[in-house]
Amino acid sequence: SSKSLGALEPVVFFNGAMPTGVTVSHKGRIFVNFPKWGDDVKFTVAEIQNGQPIAYPDESINEVDQEDQASTLVSVQSVVVDPADRLWILDTGSPLFKPTEYGGPKLICVNLDTNKVVKKILFPQTVAQSTTYLNDIRFDLRRGNEGMAFITDSSQKGPNAIIVVDLHSGESWRRLNDHPTTKPEDIKTFLPLVEGRPFLEHQPNGTIKQGAGMGADGIAINSDGSRLYYCPLGSRKLYSVATDALVNRDISEEDITNTMQNHGDRGGASDGLESDTEGNIYTTNYEHNAILRLRYSDNVWETLAYDPRLLWPDTLSLATDGYLYVTANQLHRQA
Repeated sequence: SSKSLGALEPVVFFNGAMPTGVTVSHKGRIFVNFPKWGDDVKFTVAEIQNGQPIAYPDESINEVDQEDQASTLVSVQSVVVDPADRLWILDTGSPLFKPTEYGGPKLICVNLDTNKVVKKILFPQTVAQSTTYLNDIRFDLRRGNEGMAFITDSSQKGPNAIIVVDLHSGESWRRLNDHPTTKPEDIKTFLPLVEGRPFLEHQPNGTIKQGAGMGADGIAINSDGSRLYYCPLGSRKLYSVATDALVNRDISEEDITNTMQNHGDRGGASDGLESDTEGNIYTTNYEHNAILRLRYSDNVWETLAYDPRLLWPDTLSLATDGYLYVTANQLHRQA
């Protein structure tokens, strides 16, 4: 039957700019972000208060200073609360997918008790290249002195990669750079269908490309921290790699790819990934208005939610209250 599954509960409606990320603190505070893709974005990070987005951590940091991009939020693609209940803000530094400049692409940590920025990590231009689009981030605080972060570079025009960040030293490095598993598939091998129509981009010169032409996008770390899962936006495949290999700067790219697993077709193309303590992997599915789960027990995909309102389900956030939060932002209906 075509009946809805999974009993969606609306939490917030957005009538203005398109949100991408959502994350929920351990005390139930909800944060979202609005990347600058052409909408009138008044603030790129917000906390939901009384059903409305309010600039977070304040209005001034959301006002871009072109002369000093490091001091403000330029265009944020992802917000994630880590296991220590801190909010991390991933700034692409790339409004309208423009080339980045040093100071734009960065990672900012906010203490949720004081609502103050307590850490800022800038990416060197060898790591966040001019073409880089920092998409989503996950944390393993068990590694190194203060933990490690892993970021997808979903670049449309340059090499895709997984970026690893040492949260103690602030150092970062690229892995799986331009590897086929981090890249979108060609229109000949992958034709995304959204709301029953091919999702295509018609170029001025007459050529046609698939509209989901972004690479490594969704990202999740499994419960024991051993595997990092990732998927290109423009593909139906799911991959994972050993996190031990990603954090080891002394081994070769080939050593990393030797730890790689192809988990096959994920039942449709997706944007965001998430994981839980039981070892299950969750994925949004923008082709089928659904959320799926890869069961750890028997490696079988199941439908967790299906609903016609899940128009381009984007980011997943499994909160400590046991609810799975998702943004449905109708990205494919953008002008």
